[in-house]
Amino acid sequence: MKLEARHLTKSYTEHTVLDVADVAFGNYGIEGLIGPNGAGKSTLLGCLTRRIPPTTGEIVLTTEDERTDLLPLKSHEVTRLGLIKTNQRIQGFDSLNIRDQLRMAATPPEAEGWRNSWKPAEPDEETEAEIDRLFERFPFEDPDGPANSGGEKKLVDILRCLMTNPTLLLMDEPTAGLPHEITDAVMALVRERVEAGAFRAVVIEHDLDLIWNNCDYVHFLSEGSILFDGTPEEVKANRVVAEKYMGV
Repeated sequence: MKLEARHLTKSYTEHTVLDVADVAFGNYGIEGLIGPNGAGKSTLLGCLTRRIPPTTGEIVLTTEDERTDLLPLKSHEVTRLGLIKTNQRIQGFDSLNIRDQLRMAATPPEAEGWRNSWKPAEPDEETEAEIDRLFERFPFEDPDGPANSGGEKKLVDILRCLMTNPTLLLMDEPTAGLPHEITDAVMALVRERVEAGAFRAVVIEHDLDLIWNNCDYVHFLSEGSILFDGTPEEVKANRVVAEKYMGV
C-alpha cells in the first residue's frame, strides 16, 4: 500500500497551516514524521484520513488491486480501506471494559450498524485468542474492567487500532504518557507485525530516540511543508533539521 499526497494545503481564513508539494508513505516498513510543535504533522494526518477537509490537493491510496482517490470519501470509508489512525488525544468508551473495546474494534464492517445491535454477538475464537495474546503481552490491571488510567486508555487505543487489521497504520504520538517499558513493547509489536507483512506504519513522535531506533525512513515537516526526508542517519546529519528542530 502507498499513500500519496500532492499539492496538499489546509488554510484557515488567510492562514495556511499545511502546504505539502509531494509526500508518499508506505514505501518503507516504519516511517517517522517529525517536526516542531505546530509544524502541521497532525493536520497532515487528519487530511490524509479525511477527518480534516484539505483546502486543495490530491490524495491517492494505491494497493495491489486498485488506485483510489480519497478526496470524495468520508473518514469511515477511508478506514474501511485499511488506513487506520491512532488518536493523539485520549479517547475511549468508558462504558465498555477493555476486552469489549478490543472485541468491538475487530467487528467486520458488515456486522456494524444499528440493525445488528439487536443481534447477540457470535463468539469468535480467533478474535478471543488474539485478545488473550495481547493481554499476556500488556498486563492491564483488570482486562475485564474499564481502562482507568491515562496510560491504560492510551494503550487500549493503540491495541484497538491493531485489532482492525490495518494495512497502513498512522500513529500520532502513540506512546506519549506511556511508561518506557510499555513504549518499547508497543514498538516491538509494531515492528514484528510490519516485518511479518501485516501492515506498514507511520509514526509521529517527539521522542527522537524512538524515531532513530525504530524507523526505516523519516520525513521532516516544518511550517507546514516537508523540508527533507531520508534515512534516520541522513535526517540526523541534515543541517536544516539540526537548526530548526534539534537545536544544534
